[in-house]
Amino acid sequence: MKPNKYMFFFVFLLLPLLLSGCGRHYPDYISQSGSPGTEESKTAANETDDHIADPTEPTIHISTTESSAIEDTAGQTDSSHGSDSYNAKAGELLLSMSLEEKVGQMFFVRLRKASALQDIEKYHLGGYILFGDDFKDETQTGIQDFIKSCQNASSIPLLMGVDEEGGTVCRISKYAAFRSEPFKSPQDLYKQGGFEAIQADTKEKAAFLLGLGINVNLAPVCDISVNPDDFINRRSFGREARETSDYVRTVVREMEKAGIGSTLKHFPGYGSNGDTHTGSAVDTRDYQQFVQSDFLPFEAGIKAGADSVLVSHNIVTSMDEKHPASLSRVVHDKLRESLNFKGVIMTDDLSMDAIKNSTSEAAVLAIDAGNDLLVATDFDVQIPAVLDAINKGTLKEEQIDTSVIRILVWKLKLGLLQ
Repeated sequence: MKPNKYMFFFVFLLLPLLLSGCGRHYPDYISQSGSPGTEESKTAANETDDHIADPTEPTIHISTTESSAIEDTAGQTDSSHGSDSYNAKAGELLLSMSLEEKVGQMFFVRLRKASALQDIEKYHLGGYILFGDDFKDETQTGIQDFIKSCQNASSIPLLMGVDEEGGTVCRISKYAAFRSEPFKSPQDLYKQGGFEAIQADTKEKAAFLLGLGINVNLAPVCDISVNPDDFINRRSFGREARETSDYVRTVVREMEKAGIGSTLKHFPGYGSNGDTHTGSAVDTRDYQQFVQSDFLPFEAGIKAGADSVLVSHNIVTSMDEKHPASLSRVVHDKLRESLNFKGVIMTDDLSMDAIKNSTSEAAVLAIDAGNDLLVATDFDVQIPAVLDAINKGTLKEEQIDTSVIRILVWKLKLGLLQ
């Protein structure tokens, strides 16, 4: 049919309307972060990264029954995608901090009781981890007063952490002055009363720790172990990936409700490796094993709103043949990109034998690998090394800032900062 002049007239009228509907589909990272130039936002949109776009790499599948939990909880401590009010406040605090204060925030260190207050003033520490000896011959009131004195001495409230897993790792409840009996292991609790017992124990434990002034429990253990001879077995849930994932999800949700910080450990999954406290451990399992099994409890914890993930010192050859996981950029990329974790990544103790013999500057390597928070006993050596690396340009201050934002957001979420 031959077009007439009226058809051209209607096209002319409709053309602005058609064009007005175009160009509105901006990349998600622009609307989510409000800052299209950030490194994380570019990574989210750029499919050229080999850890995202490689079609040969197995993907981690999210079940439909769990997908709704992602929107509710995932990324709560993310500096780009978390609460706008937390991010804004953290950004304000960051602007007022010196380089020394920022670096200090990245250290979650083993407590030196005799010099605790002086160490806070000198190193501007992010937090203390207390061990069993710190509670020996103490009273509940004595610990409460000590923690209060530490918090009063710090310009930025401290993370106060402990490993109170239950079972073989009970730093506090093993002492009668604090509890009539130690907290039971996850395996024993489950045998006793299933997930209801796990849930009740987590709730009680959180109240117990918070009552003393402790705001982070370095738990739950996400490692999968069904072999009683494994080093990690008694600390684990002792069951396969699916049930371990249910356990982790239950614990993280209860900790979230109680307002105590959680830590998923030991990424990427300990397996049957030996004790890295006393030497190095090499994990030669195929990467598919991690995707199909070991990653799943960590994925469940992340979806449930876990605040932090602790990375082990195992050398996992399917990801990085040269470096311990804690010092491997590849392993951290898996956690950030494949598992979509936006919170705080921390090392296992940098003084453990698995890595301390390899370098005197483990903290510098740990930050370069992508850790936000460094667990260290020899912090008086590691903090100066980090400051020196920044001054020399080995480490970028922008990376320090990104990590400190995540840490401050976590503290805001826990109610430590106002």
